[in-house]
Amino acid sequence: MTAGVRRQRRDAPPALPPARWRRLPGLLTVLAAVAGVGYRLALLLHDAPPTNSDEATMGLAALHIAQGREFPVWFYGQEYMGTLEAWLAAPLFALAGPSTLGLRLPNLALYALFVLLAWRLTVRLTGDRWFALLVVALLALGSDRIVKNQLIAGGGYPEMNPAGVALALLAYDLAAGRPGRRLPRWAAWGLLAGLMVWVDPLVLPYAAGTGAVLVAFRWRELRGQAGALLGLGALVGAAPLLAHSLTAGRNPLDAVLTAGGAGEPAGWAERLHGGLLLGPPLGMGFCSPSHCVGWQLWWAAALPLLLAVAAGTAWRTLRAVPPAAANGDCPRSTDTVGAAVSLALVGAAVTTLAVYAASAAAGRTPIESSRYLSCLLISVPVLLWPVCAARRRRGAPSGALRRAGSVGVLAATLGTAAVATAGAIGAAPDAHAAEARHAVLVATLREHDVRHVYGGYWTCNRLTLASGEHVLCAVVDDELRPGHDRYLPYRRAVRRSAAPAWVAPAGSPLAARLDERLRAEPDTLDLVTIPGWRIYLPRR
Repeated sequence: MTAGVRRQRRDAPPALPPARWRRLPGLLTVLAAVAGVGYRLALLLHDAPPTNSDEATMGLAALHIAQGREFPVWFYGQEYMGTLEAWLAAPLFALAGPSTLGLRLPNLALYALFVLLAWRLTVRLTGDRWFALLVVALLALGSDRIVKNQLIAGGGYPEMNPAGVALALLAYDLAAGRPGRRLPRWAAWGLLAGLMVWVDPLVLPYAAGTGAVLVAFRWRELRGQAGALLGLGALVGAAPLLAHSLTAGRNPLDAVLTAGGAGEPAGWAERLHGGLLLGPPLGMGFCSPSHCVGWQLWWAAALPLLLAVAAGTAWRTLRAVPPAAANGDCPRSTDTVGAAVSLALVGAAVTTLAVYAASAAAGRTPIESSRYLSCLLISVPVLLWPVCAARRRRGAPSGALRRAGSVGVLAATLGTAAVATAGAIGAAPDAHAAEARHAVLVATLREHDVRHVYGGYWTCNRLTLASGEHVLCAVVDDELRPGHDRYLPYRRAVRRSAAPAWVAPAGSPLAARLDERLRAEPDTLDLVTIPGWRIYLPRR
């Protein structure tokens, strides 16, 4: 009797955890997501990360859209990188006036959407809500490079990750045959893919990978209404690019290749060092502001191994599918679809790394150009899942060692990201102080009724936006020659001015050159000094 009861208990299915325990990962996930959004909002309220003239250029585009003066398709001064961020911020500018905070609030909303979609994709692919919590916790952290990519409206970066995850999630649902709103989902996939073609091509490997999943699993459905709606959505999303290319007769791909450094000198040793050693830790949020210390580079060695393991795991799952099951339209196993999407995300990450490492930008400017790897965060759930799954395997002689290694990798990943996040928090006071000094500069120019100035590239558009175009600035180089003006009407306005002033950061080469001019012609300029800045006013 006792033996029978024991046998029955042994054979019975495991009892479900209490309801509180089942709800716990969801509650913790919400807390982690709120913490991530709150952390970034606190940075914004403390003027971090620091703004610059490139972001101000997007802000000026938003201001012009809000005023109905201009409707730019491209970032001012170039023929690539769409102005979606300006269009998103324009309603806020129309309501509250131009500001860096108003420009960045839509990007904060995009970050929140990215975290939500990443959680949902992780649950779809793994079915493990505790692992999904770990992914959300990792994405809640944010190094200096990560928060810059997510919050600064410099063109493309804040919207690429939520778009890439959305493409993967839509591809999973469509390939798995999930019912409900299928035609709108096909249209939404096409719209997002076309939109990213216009906004920034960096996310295209993810669009291509998830698109290949749709073709492999749903090619028969694509021959009907689904394919027509997908194509129509892609045309609508890419409409600004297509319209401009047709009217201007320019190929935006040429501009993209030029911006990426195609044809510029950079040795392969420098490219591989910047692309494969510095790039992954910097671009994925494991380094301190603007540099990596030696121990933080461990991620550069771990990433290729994680990519290989993830690819092997997904490939084994696909190989296990009987040929008759993959009939091109109705795969019944969500595990198979998940493996295909996982393999697509791994392939997109490898493609992104390879293209970046082969570019001259990786060798010439590896610190700043690591932003080109921001899309790798889309693949994080796929990269870490085999490590998390290995923690649960039991029975093998090496099981304990495997579990210890997986826990170590996960802990090291979170710990390294947390240290890098602390570095970003530590840099916030300096950004706040710099913004306060810039506010004093704007106020001083207003007090002296200065409306037109010459300044350096990193001064001009930032100054113009901060003043709400009360002060118009034209760019000069360190030898007082005309520089790169992204919006030419400002240069024309300054040239027409009878007595423009000069503005330069204290200690800069431009300030030194203007000081020489002041010594040579003391009767032509009056110097006004404020913390961090030197203003040269023409004598009237």
